[in-house]
Amino acid sequence: MNNTREVEVVVVGAGQAGLAGAYHLRRSGFEPNRDFVVLDHSPAPGGAWQFRWPSLTYGKVHGMHALPGMELTGTDPARPSAEVIGAYFDRYERTFDLRVRRPVDVRAVREGPGGRLLVETSDGVWSTRALINATGTWDRPFWPRYPGQETFRGRQLHTAQYPGPEEFAGQRVVVVGGGASGTQHLLEIASHAAATTWVTRRPPVFREGPFDEGAGRAAVALVEERVRQGLPPRSVVSVTGLPLNDAIRQGIEDGVLDRQPMFDRISPTGVDWNDGRHADADVILWATGFRAAIDHLAPLRLRSPGGGIRMEGTHAAADPRIHLLGYGPSASTIGANRAGRAAVRDIRRLLEREPAAA
Repeated sequence: MNNTREVEVVVVGAGQAGLAGAYHLRRSGFEPNRDFVVLDHSPAPGGAWQFRWPSLTYGKVHGMHALPGMELTGTDPARPSAEVIGAYFDRYERTFDLRVRRPVDVRAVREGPGGRLLVETSDGVWSTRALINATGTWDRPFWPRYPGQETFRGRQLHTAQYPGPEEFAGQRVVVVGGGASGTQHLLEIASHAAATTWVTRRPPVFREGPFDEGAGRAAVALVEERVRQGLPPRSVVSVTGLPLNDAIRQGIEDGVLDRQPMFDRISPTGVDWNDGRHADADVILWATGFRAAIDHLAPLRLRSPGGGIRMEGTHAAADPRIHLLGYGPSASTIGANRAGRAAVRDIRRLLEREPAAA
């Protein structure tokens, strides 16, 4: 432990939530590298956005809210979102002098001496009085398991590996998932592929009309209630439904967004239903979402019997030192900004109430 360094707060992750937390720490008088440190395992600024597929242009991104203190303006909607948001995050880190350390992998967070936490990383150990965990979900793609999956002779890939539509030219593609990514993939792939089949566990819910502030608050409240109960969080999008925009309407009219119920098994040549139907496939694309990347918190035993971490506001109910941003109701970009401010307010109170040991 000779290389253990001490700070007041460690921020893990430099996506939207982590940068929002770091910004509010800075505004509250915390100095980077003296009072707090931001650790990010990605190779460059941009959070998970830097890994998005090239065909996801900024114009296709819905609900991207600016980081606190700096608007994102003058963007070309035709540019890849990875470029636009990567450059924006880079400018933001430099403008507010957040001094993000990367690439640094956080391997475990454990109880340390004197009521402190030990954050074990690829760059040594940090001792801290509070932790802002903002690791998101991108590193934990969810792959469902179905009978016969290992026999499939084609290619299986997840949204996290999606290369863009051109790679599916002339192929028969089964897209699994009823969220925003699944519908976007289908609409892109359809004009390149020989055939597409869309399957989802539940019928998709399309939302008509504007999504106003009241509807947004109601959606966030549903997600918030789950994490208060210690259940694994659902995404905000999962409770808001899909916006019925012009592209979606056209996809329905063209028969591209013709949803089929979930298949029962996978065969070497495609997917099968118990009623005898079969769909040939060269590719199965799993647009089945992500799970919270919080395995490094396992030594703290924060998970509840329900499988999630029970939350009170932004902190774990079992440990007020641990704040989770971008988890549950703060997973949206605007939610992450608000959560960053709330977390820093609570951390200041905690540190003032429990002065550092001499």
